[in-house]
Amino acid sequence: MGNLTERVCTEAEHRSERVSQEGMLHTASSARRGYPRPSRMLVPMELSRVLILDASPEQFITLTECGGTRSFAIKIGTAEALAIERRLRGQRAPRPQTHDLLEQVIETLGAKLERIVIHHLDGGTYYANLMLRRGDELLKVDARPSDAIALGVGLETPIEVAESVLELAGEEPPEVDPPIETGEGDDDDE
Repeated sequence: MGNLTERVCTEAEHRSERVSQEGMLHTASSARRGYPRPSRMLVPMELSRVLILDASPEQFITLTECGGTRSFAIKIGTAEALAIERRLRGQRAPRPQTHDLLEQVIETLGAKLERIVIHHLDGGTYYANLMLRRGDELLKVDARPSDAIALGVGLETPIEVAESVLELAGEEPPEVDPPIETGEGDDDDE
């Protein structure tokens, strides 16, 4: 994931002006001068991990702040986790899968997936929008984050998360059995 996420994060970070969902302009220079950040500012994130647990119907993806230290996990379904992994590897099925089909539909309608915005968290459920560009028109389409990311990862689409979601995600970590921190590097044979 390294080169892909570095390129997507770099592109997102170069957009120094941020317009919050309330319409407030926020620039990197205003943050350095100590002005308060809008509570709904969008933060560039990258897909840093796909965790597929063989013995569980629940899988996880981890998003990490571009150039920062904050991260959080989202619980997703097995089909979505496998689709994300497949598209990350650039593997194409003989016939279009759901996310491949959606990519073709968007393209056929003359639009481009510009970015993914995870804008809300309520009771452990994340809400996202696909931001589609068709000419001068920006279209917002409601989506589950897992589907949005499965679509976007194949297109190198930037991911942005509302500051308020990052704050809540730190308060509502997903329940994982086994915990997300375990699994990699663990060897029961020792």
